[in-house]
Amino acid sequence: MPLLRSAPLRYLLLVLACWLGLFALTRSILLIGHWSEASLALSDLPALFLTGLAYDLGFLAYAAVPLGLYLLLCPASLWRRRGHRVWLHALLAVSLFAMLFSALSEWLFWDEFGVRFNFIAVDYLVYSEEVIHNILESYPVFRLLGAIAVLAIGLTLALRPLVRRALDAELPPLRQRLAGFALLAAGCGLGFALLDQQHPRGLGGNAYQHELASNGPYQFFAAFRNNELDYQQFYPTLEMSKVAGLLRQELQEPNARFNDGEPLNIRRQIDNPGPASKLNVVLVTIESLSAKYLGSFGDSRGLTPNLDQLRQHSLFFNNVYATGTRTDRGLEAITLSMPPTPGRSIVKRIGRESGFASLGQQLAVQGYDSVFVYGGRGYFDNMNAFFGGNGYRIVDQSSVPEQDIQFANAWGMADEDLYAQAMKVADADHAAGKPFLLQLMTTSNHRPYTYPDGRIDIASGDGREGAVKYTDWAIGDFLAKARQKPWFDDTVFVFVADHCAGSAGMEDLPVANYHIPLFVYAPKWIQAREDGQLASQIDLAPTLLGLLGADYESTFFGRDLLQPHSNPPRVLIGNYQHLGLFDGQNLAILSPNRLMRRHDDALGASREHTASRDDALIDRDIAYYQSASYAFSHGLLTWHGKLPAGTTLGLAAETTN
Repeated sequence: MPLLRSAPLRYLLLVLACWLGLFALTRSILLIGHWSEASLALSDLPALFLTGLAYDLGFLAYAAVPLGLYLLLCPASLWRRRGHRVWLHALLAVSLFAMLFSALSEWLFWDEFGVRFNFIAVDYLVYSEEVIHNILESYPVFRLLGAIAVLAIGLTLALRPLVRRALDAELPPLRQRLAGFALLAAGCGLGFALLDQQHPRGLGGNAYQHELASNGPYQFFAAFRNNELDYQQFYPTLEMSKVAGLLRQELQEPNARFNDGEPLNIRRQIDNPGPASKLNVVLVTIESLSAKYLGSFGDSRGLTPNLDQLRQHSLFFNNVYATGTRTDRGLEAITLSMPPTPGRSIVKRIGRESGFASLGQQLAVQGYDSVFVYGGRGYFDNMNAFFGGNGYRIVDQSSVPEQDIQFANAWGMADEDLYAQAMKVADADHAAGKPFLLQLMTTSNHRPYTYPDGRIDIASGDGREGAVKYTDWAIGDFLAKARQKPWFDDTVFVFVADHCAGSAGMEDLPVANYHIPLFVYAPKWIQAREDGQLASQIDLAPTLLGLLGADYESTFFGRDLLQPHSNPPRVLIGNYQHLGLFDGQNLAILSPNRLMRRHDDALGASREHTASRDDALIDRDIAYYQSASYAFSHGLLTWHGKLPAGTTLGLAAETTN
């Protein structure tokens, strides 16, 4: 066949074969490194690699279009020039470097998150400054790039005979070359029709098998394209009346009165007995603090002596679960008391992230100074816009004088510097006679795991264990200094994680990897005890407002954990596409293409099976997520109250000196 003997096509096929070979090698290395987690029988390997090949070809069909178009339309006079041949050799070297760089990036990303490229990788491009500095501080980047460059040049030299033979082949007429490009375009169309993020990789097997069968670059561009998913279009639904009835049963409390109006409007009046206490609140959201790190949960490494001691003096909730696997999901859940709707979190939905009845908004209307205090730069993850548009003023790294920052890395100030800034705000508000809500977000328990020297007995940058122990040290140091302040006795301290340190597992939603601690500490006001009820991050805001005795109009999906109720237990967990409800034993999962699954004994020997519409757990799952998505898209979660005179909703970055 003349077309297969053509020089442009042979060169293109050589480049694509190199990509395919590297994709297969990457898949094999990841498989070998995670063989036990994948739980594969040898008989399963052909299906995994064939599925992977389909995704590899699907990606290459798209990626090859620009190069294919150039090669197939290149004029014969240009093709035969010596300089052009040199350029094509150089192009192969650059392509090989890009292949190796992609493979290395996939390996490092998998090592951190246990998955192929996804939303996180897309975000890392958007917030490139923090990410680049983090990578430079975490890995020997220039040595790795140098090694990749040397390897790419070596492979290019090894492939020179094959490249020469390809370039020396005949150059068919333009008409025949256009036929070749038509075949390439047909391949793109076929890949678009037959492949998506779930099919065929999601047919059977566990989450590790799904990820191994996929293609990293394909997943990256698919995540970029699908950064928001319409619930009504992609997920199972119920009749509106049934959703409304189920949700009101879930949210009914003795002190709640639902407003009349649209059935899916959960707006209700919360009447707490007695006068509001006007206690100050310091709410610390801790980066990546999995429950498993606490010694009081059985960890024998002694990483959290201060938190283990604090547990004995706090109202400690020991059965709490994060809603997601990213900081923005934790902040969304804690601040808005919202389930994780599919796609991006509300925090990052630029242009639609403000005007909600947030925790800060509820307290601002009662005279509090609501302040978001962040150790990094608040434009990351759109945090400044989110908090500034929802009743908070902002104190972040960019608004702190340099002389007040003793240590910083790619992600921001060390935790001790963050706490120092928070105490300055608290001192100023106390002097002005104003109650405060300080909502903090820490950064130190994050790669590159660096912190000031001399604080703990693990060297800075030595890994996660050191970061956890420094995080714990900083909390102990903060509370010791806070106890000397005149506002300490009238302050409620809350410590909660934003998410766990790792989210990878054999299931799409590994429940155990969402388990986090929650401390509520106010020795003068709150009796120390343990509470083992199943609880979610979305329950924190209504519980805190109930503890303060505040009356308010609620749009929260959470429950007041201190109110007596007979509602069935539940926590809501998810990632950007899978949406789960866990009742303490079993887990219901909703996925795109209207898939419904159920894991029985989700914390033990979990067994997955397809669920039906007559499953009560599935119905509860649908009710929460369908109503949350509907309420967000139809403006049912917005703030309707008025703020005190002089209070604004705008973004205000404040210095604290």
